[in-house]
Amino acid sequence: MSKIPPRGPAAPGSHPWTAHIDTFVRDHLPPLEDQPQFLFDLPELRYPDCLNAAGALADEAIGRGWGERAAILTDEGAWTYRRLTQAANRMAGVLRDDLGLRPGGRVLLRAANSAVLAASWLAVLKAGGIVVTTMPMLRAVELAAILEKARVDIAITADALAADLEAAARNRDPAPRIVTFSRFERLAERAAIDFETVRTHRDDPALLAFTSGATGEPKACVHFHRDILAMADTFARHLLRPRADDVFLATPPLAFTYGLGGGLVFPLRFGAAASFLAETGPEAVLRRIEHHRVSVLFAAPTGYRQMLGLPANFDTGSLRLCVSAGEGLDKATSDAWFDRTGVRLIDGIGATEMMHIFISAAGDDIRPGATGKPAPGYRAAILDDEGRELPVGEAGRLAVRGPTGCRYLDDPRQRAYVQDGWNITGDTFRRDEDGYFWFVARADDMIVSSGYNIAAPEVEAALLAHPAVAECAVAAHPDPERGHIAKAFVVLRAPARDEAALARELQDFVKSAIAPYKYPRAIAFVADLPRTPTGKIQRYRLREPAP
Repeated sequence: MSKIPPRGPAAPGSHPWTAHIDTFVRDHLPPLEDQPQFLFDLPELRYPDCLNAAGALADEAIGRGWGERAAILTDEGAWTYRRLTQAANRMAGVLRDDLGLRPGGRVLLRAANSAVLAASWLAVLKAGGIVVTTMPMLRAVELAAILEKARVDIAITADALAADLEAAARNRDPAPRIVTFSRFERLAERAAIDFETVRTHRDDPALLAFTSGATGEPKACVHFHRDILAMADTFARHLLRPRADDVFLATPPLAFTYGLGGGLVFPLRFGAAASFLAETGPEAVLRRIEHHRVSVLFAAPTGYRQMLGLPANFDTGSLRLCVSAGEGLDKATSDAWFDRTGVRLIDGIGATEMMHIFISAAGDDIRPGATGKPAPGYRAAILDDEGRELPVGEAGRLAVRGPTGCRYLDDPRQRAYVQDGWNITGDTFRRDEDGYFWFVARADDMIVSSGYNIAAPEVEAALLAHPAVAECAVAAHPDPERGHIAKAFVVLRAPARDEAALARELQDFVKSAIAPYKYPRAIAFVADLPRTPTGKIQRYRLREPAP
């Protein structure tokens, strides 16, 4: 093992060794005094020093006798735990022997959710690498920022998505080695099925999860090997209580830690199976529930509302747990889903910085409209602007501590998110007399639409690149289906002959520049924008209150 100064690990008693030869990520962790206070009160959170999350999820599954159980269900058939582990072993061998990955190196994965993507994700960890999974819909400009921030060494991409990645890497020196999944799989076919999983430390970085701040500049959240297991051993273990015969389905991409937990880590941690969608849309989700007898579903409130809008001719009788997160869950949607399926939605709030859900409630503890209570292993408080805890009933800043927490990679915004050992999530909540937490609003300019975070300045930058746009501002606009949408207020350089046609043109223009889900679904042409005396745009005057 390599000897390094004990910088970065947040557990009491920093460890003196790491498996990482490439220490770029560790060298750029925030200093200990800027990291949150971590809690490891639960016995199941006291992991051994030597821990590789992929080894715990895959290798140990074989050791427990789960080898012939179904791990992943696809349209072509089931992958057993043995097949998944052997595929990950082959891929780990390719990463090390053919692509030159060193422990601590960063590997970007770019593909839709699939068994092959899951095996690749495990392979990166088994080889001692740090995995950087990205959403397939990202464009070159967004990928370029990720490549630069993470200093990606190897990028593995679906063949159809290679062009944007190649464009993003074109001006980077050194450029990452880009490999298509078809070539990666061919190389893996020739590799050995045995691979000795790298003996990483529990506090070795394992995952870079990217999120956007209010400025649109990406932030890389560093999570350790123990963090990957901790999200399963808190929320999932204690509130979901998974069973070996469960089939999990998560609609978000594995690039979202919400989707990563519900779609891969939770089922593998408890010997269950994961079902991956080959297509998107509410009807596809319902078909998959019926076909694979899905019992645990993860989606955003928007997804549940969309499924409620379809005819009730799908068999959803296999469902026993339905989890909702990514945006606020309203009582009407919760009640309608319960009336339709007999299953009460488990609401939860999580954050990329916190890895997964940290406040929730399940079963008889659910109160429709309330988010819930801190999950076992976590503590939460409502603070004022001075960091003082507020009394019951008063709205303030949500602050959280637990076994996971925010560690931004080389980012001054760390000190805004972590204050006095608390993770300050940017949400406004209140707490009632029974200890339940109730969502009030987002505290920043982030637009949460269908569970996706959209940074208003990023959309504005895309619009301003169009020659017809003189000025613009983007704000959240209430929407009954998506919770909120991005609405653009545009000042034109010259009057438009056909405003409706121009609005469609601007929407298409934004879709071609950044991820399509970020485009403004409503556009209003205005003569000017509201500003402060110093010239700053007053976005709050553009927001419409929710009904």
